[in-house]
Amino acid sequence: MAKEILDIVDDNGQPTGEVIDRVTAHREGLQVLLQKRSEEKDSYPGCYDISSAGHIPAGVDFVPSALRELKEELGVEVQAEDLVYCGQRKFHFEEIFHGERFKDNQISNVYLLWMDREAEEFQIQKEELSEVSWFDFEECIEDVKNGTIPNCIYTEELEMVRNKANEKKTLT
Repeated sequence: MAKEILDIVDDNGQPTGEVIDRVTAHREGLQVLLQKRSEEKDSYPGCYDISSAGHIPAGVDFVPSALRELKEELGVEVQAEDLVYCGQRKFHFEEIFHGERFKDNQISNVYLLWMDREAEEFQIQKEELSEVSWFDFEECIEDVKNGTIPNCIYTEELEMVRNKANEKKTLT
């Protein structure tokens, strides 16, 4: 089977003259799927966030919750062994959202999932998300660091994904 070859494009969608096969583009971490939060969310409405995330119900562990969130938010059904553990992050902060105090005490596990799917093919949960988009991974990290896209992403979590993706590339 012939490889599907894609143009590498600039921020305006114009071809740069470079090409890459689709599997490599997605597998080597060159792109990351971000979800744009619904304008109706109580925290960070309209901001880009990692895909996907959610609260863990009482009595449920991290992996089953991650699998549930993938299915609910993106219509993606995968197995536990498809998730690649990248690390854990603990944090606390307080903000004011919609005039109300908002406290966040979290322990988050970060997972990587290799997937080759067009953004339009995801079945997004409209109550939670307005859209999903693929971003160049390195540009995404810079956009998050510099605040050039509205986001609620922690750079530390993206770095965990980058480290695991680089580790995987070294092993293959």
